[in-house]
Amino acid sequence: MSEHTFRVCIVHLDEGKAEIVSFGDRNRLIGGSGLAAALFEKYGLPLEPWSHPDQPLIFAIGCLTGYFPLMSKVVAGFKSPYHDQYAESHAGGRLALSMRFAGFEAIVLRGRARVPVAVHVGSRAIEIKDANYLWGANVFTTGRVIRRAFSGSSGHRSILRIGPAGETLSAYACINVDTFRHFGRLGSGSVMGVKNVKALVVSGDSDMELPGPDPKAYAKLFQKVHQDMTATEMMSKYHNLGTPGNVIPLNELSSLPIRNLQQTRDPDAVGISGEKFAEDLLIRNAACAGCPVGCIHVGMLREQFQDEHRFQIRQVSYDHELIFAVGAMLGVMNASHALALMDEVEKQGVDVMSAGVALAWATEALQKGVISLEETEYPLAFGDHKNYLEALWCLGHGKNEFYRTLAQGAMVAAKKYGGEDFACVLGQEMAGYASGETFFANQSMSFRHSHLDTGSYGYDQKKHDKDAAKAVAFFVEDERERVLLTSLVSCLFARGVYKKGLLAECLVSVGLPDLAASMDKAADEMQRLRWRMRMATGYEPEKTTVPKRFMEVETWAGKMDQAYLDDVRSRYAVAIRDLGRPVEPGKG
Repeated sequence: MSEHTFRVCIVHLDEGKAEIVSFGDRNRLIGGSGLAAALFEKYGLPLEPWSHPDQPLIFAIGCLTGYFPLMSKVVAGFKSPYHDQYAESHAGGRLALSMRFAGFEAIVLRGRARVPVAVHVGSRAIEIKDANYLWGANVFTTGRVIRRAFSGSSGHRSILRIGPAGETLSAYACINVDTFRHFGRLGSGSVMGVKNVKALVVSGDSDMELPGPDPKAYAKLFQKVHQDMTATEMMSKYHNLGTPGNVIPLNELSSLPIRNLQQTRDPDAVGISGEKFAEDLLIRNAACAGCPVGCIHVGMLREQFQDEHRFQIRQVSYDHELIFAVGAMLGVMNASHALALMDEVEKQGVDVMSAGVALAWATEALQKGVISLEETEYPLAFGDHKNYLEALWCLGHGKNEFYRTLAQGAMVAAKKYGGEDFACVLGQEMAGYASGETFFANQSMSFRHSHLDTGSYGYDQKKHDKDAAKAVAFFVEDERERVLLTSLVSCLFARGVYKKGLLAECLVSVGLPDLAASMDKAADEMQRLRWRMRMATGYEPEKTTVPKRFMEVETWAGKMDQAYLDDVRSRYAVAIRDLGRPVEPGKG
């Protein structure tokens, strides 16, 4: 293995074996997002469906993973069951450091196991064990069993697993990572499911040498970064209320999606505010391995058994996106009730945003007579958390034809049953910000259809000149900056600390001066590589849509401007086409 290449473990599920290969150039690919895209370019099958056995499921870390605080994320690259195109999802937990200590910068699953299995990857052994007995089990049961089946190195071990939704091949099944983190969006859980992989265990059971030419200079820089991450107000907000602190400000700005986006403001939203959760339910903070901030907020769910005399206390993580999806979007304005829905979402292994938005559409569709009780089986009504609990089970298990269709996406169901105008889908089910035209345009078309592709929701709150060219220039540049971070791989919460000057220092300290000197060029190349993979798998930005419901939104800044939205989307499509343009022969 060269010091300038990545060490990759490829697990061939159909053959029951693995190989270790040297891949790429870290001065060009960087890692994470860039490495995942490059591995998909080599091993992916762009013209075959997402469910083809040989489509790879890729997990990649970066060249700064484990060496500095908050360099703690992993990027998953795969062909998505949601749109059958190349996709990415990001997760924290212990996985990044477990991969670093296992000695691999990427793990690639290929093929399909004959029976359901659990895969174990460590520095000393790679094994595949029969897990047929776990097929059908929820995420929590699977986690408990797998911990016993793969004992040892618990502090350096990461456990990925899927729930029923991944087995029934929901288009938005997620992968649970170490209980409180997830590869959430675009269906990575079903990519594991179709490969018959119930769980993946990564054991960080080796040592890691101090990097770079000057260990003392590295240690000094590490202390500086650690101080910046822990002593500044910039990061303390994530530890204190965390992202749930967004609920009240968004509500006051008339930008909180409520009851399937029929409202953007409601005085009852105080019942699911970050302050309310902190006062009544918060029991502790947790952190991803390698992170001193502790942004994971864990609430207490008091669950009563049927005999009404016994109770069970469950720990459930929450953040703004979960509160939006199964709280505000469903009209559930009680923090405890919302936490119960989050717990059921976890058990089933579905992406919370897609599940919540899909059920919000189903509720309005039922109210309007578009669908009937025959489809939903339960009388879904905004605010009725008990029937939503039942519906989430049905969604995860694909109980009937309606729930199997809804599990393919709210718009898929709307196209079949009706109600497309009020399906709150922007490429995938919307995120928790109804901030305005630039966010709606960006999420509907951006690479991951994610609120984290750019800061467009913040742009809506700061820019009011409605200059479409400026907005698109911001989309492209802000995405490029984030691609650099998601290739290194940093938590995006740290983007205010990890400015380019500091990143260059970090890269030099770990022995990568060439990459430090060419960060902008490398980030631009990786941004374009990701888009090429997306376009090669069939993405056509011009065919994306923004449903009518979004144009009915009125925020603090006023009503939506259709002409401005259309102008932004038109210009953004041109920019995306340019980014995804195939490389000319001899210039790659």
